[in-house]
Amino acid sequence: MDIKSTADKLLKGDVSGVVDDVKSTIKRSLTLVGVIIVTVAASIGSGLFVLPSFAASVMGPGIWLAFLLAGIVFLPGALSKSELASAMPVNGGAYVYLERSFGPIIGTISGLGLWASFLLKSAFALIGFSAYMYAVTNYLDISTNATFVIMSALALITILNIFGIKKVKAFQTPILALTTILILVICFIQLFDASFDFSRPIDGAFDVSRDDPVLVAEAAALVFVAYAGIYKAGALGGEIKEPKKNLPAGMLLSLLLITLLYVVVTFIMMGAVEGEWWVNSDGSPREDPIFAFVDAVASTEIGIAMALLAFLTMISGALSGLLAASRFLFAMAKDCLLPDNLSETNEKFGTPHWSIIITGVAMGICILTLPVKDVAKLASGFQIMVIVALNACVIILRRENQKHEWYQPEFKSPLYPFVQVFGIIAGAILVYLMGSKAIIGALAAIVLGLSTYKIYGEKNYKNLENTSLESE
Repeated sequence: MDIKSTADKLLKGDVSGVVDDVKSTIKRSLTLVGVIIVTVAASIGSGLFVLPSFAASVMGPGIWLAFLLAGIVFLPGALSKSELASAMPVNGGAYVYLERSFGPIIGTISGLGLWASFLLKSAFALIGFSAYMYAVTNYLDISTNATFVIMSALALITILNIFGIKKVKAFQTPILALTTILILVICFIQLFDASFDFSRPIDGAFDVSRDDPVLVAEAAALVFVAYAGIYKAGALGGEIKEPKKNLPAGMLLSLLLITLLYVVVTFIMMGAVEGEWWVNSDGSPREDPIFAFVDAVASTEIGIAMALLAFLTMISGALSGLLAASRFLFAMAKDCLLPDNLSETNEKFGTPHWSIIITGVAMGICILTLPVKDVAKLASGFQIMVIVALNACVIILRRENQKHEWYQPEFKSPLYPFVQVFGIIAGAILVYLMGSKAIIGALAAIVLGLSTYKIYGEKNYKNLENTSLESE
């Protein structure tokens, strides 16, 4: 199914034609439970295994409040995307919604922004992968070079993406499930430990909120990328059974479950271990906080077992993240917004090899040149930009306009437009509080998108709306 062809039918109000296209090309196999599994699995990798120590380095032991605040700010975007997905249940997700709502210029900017966000999240996962692998090799007294390990893993997942390996989730999901269950069991046991201090995470959150609320918002902005996997449901719209019902329900239930998981685990982590255990000897945040936590409250052996599960989960998460990021370049090339070479597929493997290679190279450059915290900040910053744009999408498409008559969502966001306005304002504030680097990253994405459109996209883009009007 061609995204542009489908969007053309949506413009004409030919919903049945869209359904026929989808049915003829993609088997809808994901149920509501399947949607929840995919989105949760795509979210909690680096979000649970790496980000807690970075957030704690900003605001101390009260980080559960930062994760809760990030989830609340994410809610308007999840509601807006659920509404958009119920009207356009096709593969492509946010890129399709933004391109159809705002046109090719914003489509180019958002497509490149989404590409950057996914590749940065994958780069962050690889950094976390190397940290957990180091914990294992250090325990076994084996010397490794972190940069060599990361770049080797990047080369491996790039090659696997070109080969079109699609069975990664077959072992990713059970490994992630086992790791999460093990963490929850350890956390549950800690609640009944005599040394557990409930006041530490509570006071840590509210003392900072009272003395310097900006730090709470800054930490929330930093961990915002931990919720990015929820958007994967929208990108898989063409593979979900009863998408107009299961897509919104799956995304909102996933957001609830993920937020609860982050809040509960980080609360217990901070209450169970005294001191700043989340930092290295040089004062930098640890990239393996789950290992550090389990090592402190259980045993080194259990911590090593957790580290083994964690680095397997994170490398497979980086693999699927690179796949998702490369598909944005592929989709934009199909829409004539990027050079045609990026839409070429390998004759043997049927994968967009140039899009995958360019994405892999970009990930490598980010890993080699950007500090770890900046990678997380930029990934979160791009995600917040997408949230803001999706909220604006709903406001524009809901307005009475003959061009938008095709927009007939079965799920409608409650409290419209107040929820969307809150999401836009809160998102803009979080980007601002993340500091100059996040703002520079956002501006760079806009400049890159505008330049790309002016240099290439403008003269090659096929304006479907004008084509539709001419044909009528």
